[in-house]
Amino acid sequence: MSIGARILIRGGRVIDPASGIDRVADLLLEGGQVGALGEAAGEGAAVAQVIEARGLWVLPGLIDLHCHLREPGHEYKETVLTGTRAAVAGGFTAVACMPNTVPPNDSAPVTRAILRKAAEAGLARVYPIGCITAGQRGERMAEYADLVAAGCRAFSDDGRPVMDAGVMRRALEYSRHFDVALISHCEDLRLAGDGVAHEGAVATRLGLKPIPAAAEEAMVAREVVLARQTGARVHIAHVSTAGSVALVAAAKAEGLAVTAEATPHHFTLTDDALEGYDTAVKVNPPLRPAADRAAVRRGIAEGVIDAIATDHAPHGTVDKELEFDAAANGMIGLETALPLALRLVADGEVSLSRVVEALTWRPARILGVPGGRLAPGDLADVTLVDPEEEWTVEPERLFSRSRNTPFAGWRLRGRVRATIVGGRVVFRDGAVVAVGP
Repeated sequence: MSIGARILIRGGRVIDPASGIDRVADLLLEGGQVGALGEAAGEGAAVAQVIEARGLWVLPGLIDLHCHLREPGHEYKETVLTGTRAAVAGGFTAVACMPNTVPPNDSAPVTRAILRKAAEAGLARVYPIGCITAGQRGERMAEYADLVAAGCRAFSDDGRPVMDAGVMRRALEYSRHFDVALISHCEDLRLAGDGVAHEGAVATRLGLKPIPAAAEEAMVAREVVLARQTGARVHIAHVSTAGSVALVAAAKAEGLAVTAEATPHHFTLTDDALEGYDTAVKVNPPLRPAADRAAVRRGIAEGVIDAIATDHAPHGTVDKELEFDAAANGMIGLETALPLALRLVADGEVSLSRVVEALTWRPARILGVPGGRLAPGDLADVTLVDPEEEWTVEPERLFSRSRNTPFAGWRLRGRVRATIVGGRVVFRDGAVVAVGP
């Protein structure tokens, strides 16, 4: 299917919160863009393909502003190809990949290499995130001008906090010249120490070294203060505590350029999941108690938390099949994010419109990239979802190269039926159907 071919998506429920659309309609894609939307959008048009979408939701392509593709350096965990296969299987038409690769993405050649791999894969759009500091060492800023020119859409030292407030302040001041967000991994290492689990009853009972909520909240508070002082854009990654949600809410009420994201595992699981010492649930920040989970859910519902991001973190068995203290942090999430988010809707805690917005339009705005809408002239990036289909998570059948998910055996509702990127069907009915540019 060429990028210029016309595709008619007929009779689906088009849900586009950014455009205020939620109705059954036809959608015509042509020339890599949305051509028309309406009850007879394809009337009189010669189309190359008709997709019958009755009973399906037709969404703007999902956008993940926080994932790890592991290439270069850790290709045994994931590659750009396998990661974007997982992305389109999960309905994501675009992903922003974090820079903690080997070498880190702190220079233009690394950025260009990632984009070259993405072009060869020809699946989801890939937006590289550059390092805030050279080598993620937290000492001096990376070369932002070169990284932006090469294609970076934001900056982060994700996986490591920028502990030096002076360095972070200078980075924020400099980032204003490029109108990009700095994505902050909020963790005070002195407070976190060598902890591996939330400081509370569960960690005490299991004998796991604790991480207090203050380790996250102290750094969120610092970033809010620096955002106020510099006027720069700060995005708080993987919010996990009630205190962090409150700090972000206060920053927004003040009119500061502060945005935030939450992950499906933080709004789905609690630290009770650590019973049995399953390393699949070892993440950073750690899983929190039910009260924190509830606060994160409210934050999503109220728009305090702007985006739902996967923090897709693939690891091999050599990284995870270890003692809990020694195992790597992280879990895969691209293929389970949407149905887990839809559980919030089924539970009556978050509106469907808010969930779709958090997976489409809001991430696009934070990254400053096109997409997230289905108005005429917008990118022909579309996700078709069967909201009623139930399926069981079977790790061996997922598209990611790694299998580190705690949701194995879970029965989920809502499944991606097709993913369209730039007017090309790249995933349909359980199979990747197009590879290459």
